Parts: sequence; C-alpha cells; structure tokens
Amino acid sequence: MKKIMVINGVNLNMLGIREPGIYGSFTYNDLVKYIQDKSKDVELTFFQSNHEGDIVDTIHKCYFEKYDGIVINPGAFTHYSYAIYDAIKSVNIKTVEIHISDINSREEFRKISVISPACIAQIKGKGYDGYLEAIELLK
Repeated sequence: MKKIMVINGVNLNMLGIREPGIYGSFTYNDLVKYIQDKSKDVELTFFQSNHEGDIVDTIHKCYFEKYDGIVINPGAFTHYSYAIYDAIKSVNIKTVEIHISDINSREEFRKISVISPACIAQIKGKGYDGYLEAIELLK
C-alpha cells in the first residue's frame, strides 16, 4: 500500500469561511474526510500549517519516514517559497502540486508557481477532486 502525505499550506485551515465562492463550503475537516473516504487503498497522512518552516520540516519527515509520494497545496507559498521548492527537491519524493481554484484565471501573481518545477505535475481548478487526481497519479 502506498504511503502518501497530503500537505496543505497557508489559509487552508479557513476553508468553508474563506471566499466560499472560490473555495466552496467544505471545511478543512470536510476536505480531509472526503479524501479519506475516496482513497481507501492508500495510507494517507494529513498535515496543515500556516508556517513555511513547519511545511519544510514535514517534507523532510517524508524522506525519513519513507513516504512514497506527497500531495501539496502550498496556498500562497506557491508564489514565493523557494524553501518549499528546495525541500521537495532535496527529498526526491514524487510530489504533485494541487490548487482547488484555477490559479491561471485569477490575479496575475497567482499564475506563477515557484514550486511546480520541483513537482511531477500541477493540478488546478478541479476543486477537491484535484486531490483525488493527485493521489491517483502518485499510485
């Protein structure tokens, strides 16, 4: 059974409250339950933080705890966190970047991801199902 870490970054804890017209009405806990219910054939661990260093530490932990893949929604860190980019590159674990909204159809600054070059794929604009697609890709 594949072991996959699902990392959610800055402001994802505010799902259901933050801009429901863009992100929907699911809370973060609803999202976790949805992913767990639809992905029974993999071992999933979930992590959310608004702190860049905690996310970097979790990516490093994936190496030492022998994870097979990482799904990451970095939130706003997408656009400027070279630390997260470097962490992904350093562990050499297949990683898929996910975004609930279509970042290419939003503000100009959201169109740039400094993290995606470290990932095997970027999935955007597919809502919560994007997480499921990322998990399937890693399997």
